[in-house]
Amino acid sequence: MRWNVPNILTIIRLFAALGVAIMFLYFARPWADWYAMILFILAAITDFFDGYLARKWGQESNFGAMLDPIADKAMVVIALLVITGLSSGSSGFRSAMDPYILMPATVILFREVFVSGLREFLGDKARNLKVTNLAKWKTTVQMIAISVLFAKGVFEHYAGMLSYGMDQTIFNGVMAGEVEDVNHLVWYVQGMNISWSLGVVLLWIAAILTFVTGLDYFRKALPFLREDK
Repeated sequence: MRWNVPNILTIIRLFAALGVAIMFLYFARPWADWYAMILFILAAITDFFDGYLARKWGQESNFGAMLDPIADKAMVVIALLVITGLSSGSSGFRSAMDPYILMPATVILFREVFVSGLREFLGDKARNLKVTNLAKWKTTVQMIAISVLFAKGVFEHYAGMLSYGMDQTIFNGVMAGEVEDVNHLVWYVQGMNISWSLGVVLLWIAAILTFVTGLDYFRKALPFLREDK
């Protein structure tokens, strides 16, 4: 393994993926949302710089090529698990998962597990299956969507803090957009709604791109999966 800047950035991104979940174990919300969002965004930025610097400085290595996609997947998978958990509630004895988050997250997780298993089976043959530009866009949209959804949690909890002790009728009016003069509550509620809507749309786009790139990878892998006659 070569200890160079690109590989160090990749390792940092891998540990940052774990840190996103750890934030919610040791910090109260909304600070956990803030820290997780900032950590995730900084880690996502390193995803661009490690590859760029490796190519520019001629420091590409087998270790970096192996660890880079693992770090990307760890970031996305762990963050989606956290967001899915945060978006869930309860209704009686039954868990109420948010379907607008759960469904695209399921597609993304399924594809990542499927492709990872396929690559493991193919072994050295997987080197012939190059990463497409669409796959790179898929990862970019995933990370933007997750960052926006973390921002929704920040707005949501500040809105909850400001609404503490407020008359339920007034709070319902704010949520419905009928009341617009309650301190900063309206601003936080609007930010929460915008972040949630934008994040969900981006997550669905990411899920579609993830599904398409998964099918493309499987199609390219088919010649290596045929039985010898």
